[in-house]
Amino acid sequence: MRRLLLIGLCVFSFLLSVLSFQAFATEPGTFDSIILDFRESLTSEELSSELSELKSGYSSDIRLNSEFSQADHVFVMKGDAALLRKLKNSDIGKYTEFVEPNYIYKTTGKPNDPDYDKQWNFQSINIEESWKHTRGKGTVVAVIDTGVSQVLDLKETQFVEGYDFVNDRSDASDDNGHGTHVAGTIAQSTNNRYGVAGVAYEASIMPLKVLAAWGGGTTADIAEAIRWAADHGAHVINMSLGGGGESQLMREAIEYAHSKKVTIVAAAGNSRRSVAEFPARYPHVIAVSAYDSTTKKAPYSNYGTGIDIAAPGGSIQSSANKSGGILQNTINPATGESVLEYFQGTSMAAPHVAGVAALVHSLGTQDPDRIEGILKKSAIAVQDDPQNFYGSGRLDAKGAVNLALKDRPFFWWLSPKLWSGFFSRIWFDGSAFNLGLKLLMFGVAIAFSQVFIAQMPRNRASLYWGLVLGSCGLFFLRGIFITNLPQFPLRLAGSSIPELVGTILNSNLLNPISASVLIPFLLLAGLLGHPSLKWFAIGCTFGVAACLAVSAVFLPEMQWLGSSAIARGYLGVNALLSLGLGLLAARE
Repeated sequence: MRRLLLIGLCVFSFLLSVLSFQAFATEPGTFDSIILDFRESLTSEELSSELSELKSGYSSDIRLNSEFSQADHVFVMKGDAALLRKLKNSDIGKYTEFVEPNYIYKTTGKPNDPDYDKQWNFQSINIEESWKHTRGKGTVVAVIDTGVSQVLDLKETQFVEGYDFVNDRSDASDDNGHGTHVAGTIAQSTNNRYGVAGVAYEASIMPLKVLAAWGGGTTADIAEAIRWAADHGAHVINMSLGGGGESQLMREAIEYAHSKKVTIVAAAGNSRRSVAEFPARYPHVIAVSAYDSTTKKAPYSNYGTGIDIAAPGGSIQSSANKSGGILQNTINPATGESVLEYFQGTSMAAPHVAGVAALVHSLGTQDPDRIEGILKKSAIAVQDDPQNFYGSGRLDAKGAVNLALKDRPFFWWLSPKLWSGFFSRIWFDGSAFNLGLKLLMFGVAIAFSQVFIAQMPRNRASLYWGLVLGSCGLFFLRGIFITNLPQFPLRLAGSSIPELVGTILNSNLLNPISASVLIPFLLLAGLLGHPSLKWFAIGCTFGVAACLAVSAVFLPEMQWLGSSAIARGYLGVNALLSLGLGLLAARE
């Protein structure tokens, strides 16, 4: 009797899971119109009559989707989810093959900032591909410049403590506009439906003002700011400034910052000379020249001796046509108002490199020499460059990030970095997992087994293997990288049961198919009669319940469902169903 009850509950659980998924699956998509596919067998009179009824009863805004839809009778009408439900509950099904949302699809990776399309410079460095793996979270970039003001498009950007070395105060606001523009290139607030985007928009900005409103500053202040940045947690320093001569004080400050593992980037200068200016010329500083929207050397840019890499600096043709410049949100120095403005210069090129350095750093590469090496090695080489306009080549964010993902020793997962910071996010091969949550999932699975299994099996190995594979999987396998061999087999082997379909689809998100009661149901249905393997199936069931429960609370990110309340509900329902299955199976 109990076995029949268990099988019945399995079937009910599976059907409930499938039905709930069907109910949820259509919700997250965005749409403002509805597709009506009328039956091809309808006569012209029948179709015209039905369209007239729809127009009078629901919406007058109904039309043939295009001239190519005539034969298939595919019409589109304005409407939302409420209207869609009304239509599905009406008798329109007699006349249509289906009625469904006319979903809005978008290009992947492209942010929703309205002026992003004007940032030719971001397309030039292949930034969208790099965002699939990192946006710079956890990295602090010091902007040593005219200060930084938190204009409208920097409101969502993370800021850390800064300092004004010109006026000796903690408020490092900008009174020129240059520093805010530079900071915007590095980490402009992105996907906020305003303005433009930033290279490493999840990185933090450390504003350090060393240049006065007129644009100049002293060696002593700049050197002091470099040391201050190194002592206050900066990982990358950007200096879009230069000129003067060599300074022992600044050289020592740069050496000091380098010894504290700070990557330093500086503009090569705008004087058309065949040598980089200071501080770009110092050792341990990445000197950046500029190119325009056609990837040709910008006419103002320095070149030749000391140039390490080239990045977009723009070239403004006239006051009437500034689109060849670099567009970011900054201030109007005369009024202090927030404005979107085109600038040009190696000052604009350097923060592109600093931003990509932040992306590389966020993936675990901390040594500044290694970061510089990655930037140079991944750069797009320019073959015909006898005067060294481009250094190692044009900056390539995609190439740098991909190289950084491979830049890990064979057993990097054994390094202290992995295990320090219990709840820190660890990156492997572009895949992120939270170590703390993985261990929490396994801990909850163990707790479930101890609470709900009255009589533990003699040989507990099968049970514990099930608990591991159901909850966290052999996640450490995802940290092993073998040069020139595919990473997918290790990623698959390192996945827990709820992660399997997502991994197969090359995503780090949970997929509703495997992140459900489905696989525990199939395992129990197939293995319940086996005296030993049934405990493996029970362990998997409790493990899946733990994984889904913890994910519902802490990380409800799913394919198709996003991170909405619907995703939390889906995970929670399936966690309870899995827990119920495990409880009944353990009492068999």
